[in-house]
Amino acid sequence: MGQQGSTGAEELREQVRAHYAAAAVSVGRAGCCGPDDGATGGCCGSGGCGAPVEDDPAFGAVLYPRAELELIPVEASLASLGCGNPVAVADLHPGERVLDLGSGGGIDVLLSARRVGPTGFAYGVDMTEEMLGLARANAARAGATNVEFLQGTIEQVPLPDGAVDVVVSNCVVNLSADKPAVLAEMFRVLAPGGRVGISDVVAEDHLTSAERAERGSHVGCIAGALSRTEYTEGLAAAGFTDVAVTFTHEAAPGMHAAMVRARKPRRTEED
Repeated sequence: MGQQGSTGAEELREQVRAHYAAAAVSVGRAGCCGPDDGATGGCCGSGGCGAPVEDDPAFGAVLYPRAELELIPVEASLASLGCGNPVAVADLHPGERVLDLGSGGGIDVLLSARRVGPTGFAYGVDMTEEMLGLARANAARAGATNVEFLQGTIEQVPLPDGAVDVVVSNCVVNLSADKPAVLAEMFRVLAPGGRVGISDVVAEDHLTSAERAERGSHVGCIAGALSRTEYTEGLAAAGFTDVAVTFTHEAAPGMHAAMVRARKPRRTEED
């Protein structure tokens, strides 16, 4: 599991930023899920702009219980471009501090904030100004006071060491060109004993990088996906234990939405 060269990484980051900025603007303007990048099974569904996310059962708000969606602004669910429900994967409890990597329109931050209650707190980190603006507006509509949205990248999270108890993310790690940095940041910001509960697209081990790219684009959450072994070995290399990657449903041939869980030991070699 490596990383892209600096030029290639910046190009990919700009592609991702532009794609999700357009999605945020579309939600704010017309309730459209975002532009069609031509990739079947992309993060916004295969129908592109004008087709509701629910048209693609592998991605979007359809993966959340309707009762949960009724608790948050509709704009937050319209901007949901993920492949699962990481809040449920993480099994949140009252009083916990949560970080959502790539928080988008704020759906998982708002749902996390409700689960952890007034004694807990939910942070969202996103690099896209348009998504941050949408998320902050959604938080205001929801009357959520135990949330904060921070501008930054998932490779350099703007929080101190040990700041949170849980890290969640929804179909975002696969978008990074430097996944070891993302996994290391997860470990750094977690308090000892903290845990990871994320949803992501994961490839079957037999698929090569080229074969993954044949099945969809990078911004469509397909080409950049790790294999199951790459994910588990990457989390272990970052220091995590109790690592598990469980496939839930197919996103493309040989590519699956998955629940990814791991835990930071209560004591590390640095203690």
